[in-house]
Amino acid sequence: MNHISPVIWQFLSHWLHNFPLFPPEASAIAPQMDALYFFMVLVSLVGLTLVVLLVVGFSILYSKERHPKAVQIEGSTLLEATWTIIPLGLFLVMFVWGALLYFRIYTPPANAMNIYVVGKQWMWKIEHPGGQHEIDELHIPTGQPIQLTLISQDVFHSFSIPAFRVKREVIPGRYTTVWFEATKVGTYHLFCTQYCGTGHSQMIGWVVVMSPEDFRKWLANSTSGDSLAQNGERLFASLSCNACHNTQPDARGPNLVGVYGSQLTLANGETVTADDAYLRQAILDPSQHVTQGYTPIMPTYQGQISEDGVIALVEYLKNLKTDYRLQQTLNTTEIPPQIEQKAGTAAGQKPAPPTSGGQGEVKP
Repeated sequence: MNHISPVIWQFLSHWLHNFPLFPPEASAIAPQMDALYFFMVLVSLVGLTLVVLLVVGFSILYSKERHPKAVQIEGSTLLEATWTIIPLGLFLVMFVWGALLYFRIYTPPANAMNIYVVGKQWMWKIEHPGGQHEIDELHIPTGQPIQLTLISQDVFHSFSIPAFRVKREVIPGRYTTVWFEATKVGTYHLFCTQYCGTGHSQMIGWVVVMSPEDFRKWLANSTSGDSLAQNGERLFASLSCNACHNTQPDARGPNLVGVYGSQLTLANGETVTADDAYLRQAILDPSQHVTQGYTPIMPTYQGQISEDGVIALVEYLKNLKTDYRLQQTLNTTEIPPQIEQKAGTAAGQKPAPPTSGGQGEVKP
């Protein structure tokens, strides 16, 4: 300290305090990730030390002063096999270890709490199933597996929480998921680690980890009044989706009750699982996802519904377990004119003249 300028010492102390070389371990997977990381660092350091020692030793041992005349040295099969098999074994250990961690990180448990994240220039919008909305902040409880369903509204982003050792690409037009379980109460940095434009450096936020009791209080005090499923139900009715997707025998679209997670057979004979990604694509590009036994009369909603609206619709369909909710809105909308015309044409009838009505349907 006596030999260092007070200004420099203060700068170094401040830098080391605010920019730690290693973030804290605040999730259940973090210690396992760090164990693999330190193992790789250790192997690298041992290999580097060995190579440096051999280079220096051979440089001295076989220098021109010691051996003015070159001597031919024959190879050793045992030596060559040793320096091939040992590194190969170490690399395979790293590969298997890393693969196991990868599959664990991207395979969420069945009881995980699902939270939606929409990335847009230059902010993170967080949507909880209960209707809580956050901007650049994510409140979660300890001891509860959290699954994040991520999508971008514009360009490529990357969602990263260093303290949790998780990072996931956020892609336009496609859902990606990642999960974690926070173990320590506190506030942790949230970053976008993919350059996404001039405001990329400002696309940061905070993850607030709370005790389960405090999290329940936060949920109660932060609700907007309607859950995502309720918002989706309203949008489902306003778009006249229930005009075709209902429980009537002559319904123009398939019954969506219990559709989430089920196996569907499409018109082309393909069998698909009705998960989040499928439901999203069926809403935005229905002509490519026509259910067997139905005509492709559903209009596309690409560019007409925001990602927030699609998320609300998907959440509604995920929670649509009985016919009750569909029956409640069955008589609130009319069949949209473009669907009436398509349906009539498909049946060999003359298209009906345009009339006032809703906008379309949602058909997986």
